[in-house]
Formats: sequence, structure tokens, C-alpha cells
Amino acid sequence: MPGTAGRMKSDRHDLRSVQPSASTTVVGVIGHPIAHSLSPLLHNTAFGALGIDWVSVGFPVAEGQAEVALAGARALGVRGLSVTMPHKEAAAAIAEETTAIAARLGAVNCLDSVDGRWIGDSTDGAGLVAALAHAPGVDPVGLRCLVVGAGGAARAVVAALADAGAAEVVVVNRTQRRADVAASLAGPIGRVGTGEDARECDLVVNATPMGMADVEGHPEGWPVDPSLLGPDQVAVDLVYHPATTPWLAAAADQGATTVNGLGMLVHQAALQIERWTGMAAPVEDMWAAVADRPL
Repeated sequence: MPGTAGRMKSDRHDLRSVQPSASTTVVGVIGHPIAHSLSPLLHNTAFGALGIDWVSVGFPVAEGQAEVALAGARALGVRGLSVTMPHKEAAAAIAEETTAIAARLGAVNCLDSVDGRWIGDSTDGAGLVAALAHAPGVDPVGLRCLVVGAGGAARAVVAALADAGAAEVVVVNRTQRRADVAASLAGPIGRVGTGEDARECDLVVNATPMGMADVEGHPEGWPVDPSLLGPDQVAVDLVYHPATTPWLAAAADQGATTVNGLGMLVHQAALQIERWTGMAAPVEDMWAAVADRPL
């Protein structure tokens, strides 16, 4: 990522306690639902630590309204957007340009306004790999991995695990066609499987909204039957609201090491900060802002 300008924090100039003005640079997050999102908190913590006059806000945007929302944001001079469900694929189609990883995935979670053009990027996969390294210290090299889901976040995870050196990436999804597309992102080590494959995997990732608070109509049941998991496995749920989903709780009861989506959220947001500002993100400050926050 660009920039090594570092931190410029001072007691006198901490924008977490300063009101935005007409000259403040605005970024935000779009999605639905969005009220629970911690992205503005993470972004604003980083801006305060860096001592720059930027602010991040949440924009609730209903499904199917991404194009209208992006046109409005462009007209208002919004500098960048974090993109969450259900708009990642739509944003990739709307962006005038995408990075190599975003083009590969057909999904973006970050939009950067450059000379009036939206540049789409994906920081989700790299964010998860960084989060696993941060805690519990998991390196994907040589691991057999299973990913549930085939949406934008799932595809990012599949590609990132493969690129990080996983031995195998198995995709489980209700729709065969989308599962095939997601598995292909892992190249020769990717394949479509079933939940039963979790028994033989080291790392199992739920990359669906199943278990997320405030999401209506999500499918009943488990991403993967928790009874297939055990003490030598790591279960990851990209959901962070609530902090412990029913599936993670059940996986923990089976002895698995569990990780929620908070770490991925922090690290993908840090990469967004670096893309927008060209400055090194204050990751530890961002972690501190959310570590003890009730979810």
C-alpha cells in the first residue's frame, strides 16, 4: 500500500474531539443494514491518530440503489467509500477502474475517488490473513481450508487463502454455479465440496451473513455442523455483530479455536485508510477503539 508518512498525533490536534467543517474530507461506508457498522469508528480513530481533517460516516443504501448512491457521493465530493453487503458486486460493476484483485473477484469493498473516477479495490482477503496472523497467530501456509459462501467476501477469502499458501481451499455454497466461480479463484487447489469436508480441514470460515444480528430472512441451520469441528481446528465467522454467533459458540463447545470478524474488519479498514490517505494506518489505535466495545 502507498505511503510511509507515519503518525502525526498530538494532544492538541486529535480530530476525534473536533467538529468537522466545510473543508473536512469526507469518506463513508455504504450498505444495508448499516447501523451496526464499526467502520466509521475505525476510520475516525485512524484520522484522529494521524492528525488529519477527515471524517467517516455511515450511509444506509438499500439493495439495488448502489448506482444512485455512488452518483450522489461523486456529486458531493466524497473522497472514498467502504462498501459492505449487499453492494460489493454492484460497486465493482459501477467503478470506472478496478485493481487486479478486485477485477479477479468481481467485487469491491473499497472505492477511491481519483480525478472524479471511482477506483475499486478489495481489502477483505488481505484483512483476514492479517487478522489471523494478529490473533490467534494462524498462518495459512499448508492448511486445508473450507469457506462457506460464494459472495464478495467469500471470494476474497478464497483468493487470499490460496495466495497465502494454503494446501487446499474447499468452497461450500447452496448455488453450484457460484460455488464453482468461487472455487476457481483458488486455482488448482480450489474445489467445491460439502459441509462434511470440514471434518478434515484445519481452518473453517463462515463468509455468509448467517448469524448476523439485524439480518432478516437468513437461512436456518448452521454454516457447517459444529459436531464436525474439534480441538485442532480454527473456526472463523466473518460476522462481528454479535461478537459470538451461535455457530461460533457451538464450535467453541467442540473445542475449536474461534475467531469472529472483528479482526478482519480492523485490518481491512486499515488497508482502506492507507489507500485513501497514503499514510501508514495506526492499526493498534484502531484495535484499541473496538477491542472492548460491546457488540
